Amino acid sequence: MKTLRTTALAALTVGAMVSTAQAETVTVGMITTLSGGGAGLGVDVRDGFQLALEMAGEHSIRLVVEDDAQRPELAVQIAERMIQSERADILTGIIWSNLAMAVVPSTVAQDIFYISPNAGPSALAGANCHPNYFNAAWQNDMLHEAAGQHANVLGYENTFIMAPNYPAGTDALTGFKRYYEGELAGELFTQVGQTDYAAEIAEIRASGADSVFIFLPGGMGISFMRQYEQSGVDLPIVSAGFSFDQDVLPAMGSAALGVINTSQWSPDLDNAANEAFVSAFQQAYDRLPSLYASQGFDTANLILSALSSADISDSDAFRDALRAADFASVRGDFSFASNHHPVQTVYVREVVEVDGVLTNRIIGTAFEEHRDVHGENCNM
Repeated sequence: MKTLRTTALAALTVGAMVSTAQAETVTVGMITTLSGGGAGLGVDVRDGFQLALEMAGEHSIRLVVEDDAQRPELAVQIAERMIQSERADILTGIIWSNLAMAVVPSTVAQDIFYISPNAGPSALAGANCHPNYFNAAWQNDMLHEAAGQHANVLGYENTFIMAPNYPAGTDALTGFKRYYEGELAGELFTQVGQTDYAAEIAEIRASGADSVFIFLPGGMGISFMRQYEQSGVDLPIVSAGFSFDQDVLPAMGSAALGVINTSQWSPDLDNAANEAFVSAFQQAYDRLPSLYASQGFDTANLILSALSSADISDSDAFRDALRAADFASVRGDFSFASNHHPVQTVYVREVVEVDGVLTNRIIGTAFEEHRDVHGENCNM
């Protein structure tokens, strides 16, 4: 597999947009998960982000990458070191919502911009929104709301729902229930990082459910799906793309085939920016990109678009430039709501096999121009 030059705990200078308004180097600190069961997510965000910078072909951004090992206390330490020692202008990269809740409030309070390529906890979209916080991916509830909506379309009436017990898991089940119209056969919170799901699968078997909704990103989803397939339980699964994207599909194997999931992005999305991204990512890394890689790519291009028209030292101008979101997103139409979270289309996808490779294809649309409900509580 080909790799680019960034590795955990390494700092380097990489390309920025060709005509940036910024004369001096801008330092971007990326805190992400590069080890443990969630490493695939962080690696893809990092690789997508750096690919966008390298495709731009200039050298105005200094990207500093460190591994948070999925530990909130370590993420806090890294953030402070990046702000104080590296003099970071922007922080980004966090995958997990509990780490985001530990890092983002103190970061933005120090007049540093934080731009999320993934985690979108509800608390930061509502009452605790902040002018210096932007999310370039989604608010956590969004894709799960789409899954709940599509469960109705599929005719499911008694769904068993399950997620890990941390902020994104809470948002996941809340989002699903917000649009799902049927009954719940059961509702479970599992441990973050759990690998044994025998007890949960037994409970699903005995529940009388007609379907299952799960949010289990990274290694958690791989473990569950392998055990689910072996259990003989054949209830259909509906989920969000976090649990069934390119970062985990090869390890899941045939267990994932046919699973319906929702996402704001898919490798087969038909627009010029996405076609160029998918092709370049495959050439650089010898693998298909995941939604995490697409989010890293869009986050970098959002930053570059803002730097092309505003100086980072002028916080108000740079903030306005970020709000404008004047870049070609790989997901197509993209804009920010007043709480700095995306307004976007959410698609319905199916896991399929193409030329021996598991991937997703779009089979429908769950929402168009969808925005999260928490913006009503944001006073910006």
